[in-house]
Amino acid sequence: MAYLTEELMRGPKTVTMDDDSCWAAVTRRDRAYDGRFVTGVLTTGIYCRPSCAARHPRRENVRFFATGEDAAATGLRACLRCKPDEVARDAEAVARAIKLIEASESAPSLDALAEAVGYSPFHFHRLFKRATGVTPADYVRARRAGQMAKSLEAEPRITDAIYDAGYSGPSRFYDDAKRRLGMTPSAWRNGGAGETIRWATAETDLGTMLVAATAKGICRLSFDEDEQVLVRRFPKARIEHGGAEMAALVQRTVAAVNAPEKPHDLPLDVHGTAFQEAVWRELQRIPAGETRTYAQIAAAVGRPAAVRAAGTANGDNNVAVLIPCHRVIRTDGTLGGYAYGLERKAELLRREKGA
Repeated sequence: MAYLTEELMRGPKTVTMDDDSCWAAVTRRDRAYDGRFVTGVLTTGIYCRPSCAARHPRRENVRFFATGEDAAATGLRACLRCKPDEVARDAEAVARAIKLIEASESAPSLDALAEAVGYSPFHFHRLFKRATGVTPADYVRARRAGQMAKSLEAEPRITDAIYDAGYSGPSRFYDDAKRRLGMTPSAWRNGGAGETIRWATAETDLGTMLVAATAKGICRLSFDEDEQVLVRRFPKARIEHGGAEMAALVQRTVAAVNAPEKPHDLPLDVHGTAFQEAVWRELQRIPAGETRTYAQIAAAVGRPAAVRAAGTANGDNNVAVLIPCHRVIRTDGTLGGYAYGLERKAELLRREKGA
């Protein structure tokens, strides 16, 4: 959350790109590259955003410029269809909205945010999600959840922490807590006190798997680990072997790991910051048998400059295979990193490609 705020406060960035990369972004009409360069069309005398919906010009008639000002200095004029000069205005509007959210004691509505920055609610909702990867409402909830986690560690009374985090009352927080924290607020504050997390290990084609679950769903899937990982994360939770109660879930999980190319419907209980969750959602959209680069994931969630942050969020995934972080590789085609070893990553990709 802090990362998104800081990046957007700085406004749009101009990133030096080679012509081939620019042209590839244009042919994809990739909105993630709007604001990074403009496309000058010599035959029409206009310059456009990379995402302009107009018919693509011939490659030999195109020149790329860092800014609209640079393009205008050569005699080109802004496209009336995509309005490339408004990219900076859009970025400023999102940054102003985030400042309003950060400064507000109570969560501002979409209508209030849109009116404050001079856009219609529908258009601003799309604009905000494109820029941040999440909706304004998701951004507000993630911010309050982060504040709540900190307040729960500092405040002796749960009610005080709820109001300190900006919630209008306990009922509103408990609605959010069920969805985002995965356990009661007192359990979150007290290292899982009062919560039961069941675990089991099982043999898979990729080695020994640990699977742990709350009543809501799987909260960790890893390899070559034991229950001590859970004990360190939730020292006051009841950590117990799943036994027969987890048998069916473990069997389904083993099947999912052994056949990663097949979709699964296993319940998950994983939560993170707004940015992390946006990255994890994008990972789940990668079809089996395909890969994406860290740069492509960053661009897909609306933060093309956040390649390193996207890589970190990718590595913070707690449920290996089920959220397929193994499908992300480096731009040069090498595998990059993987918490459970590159041999496992390579094997997962091989199986999914049917090699």
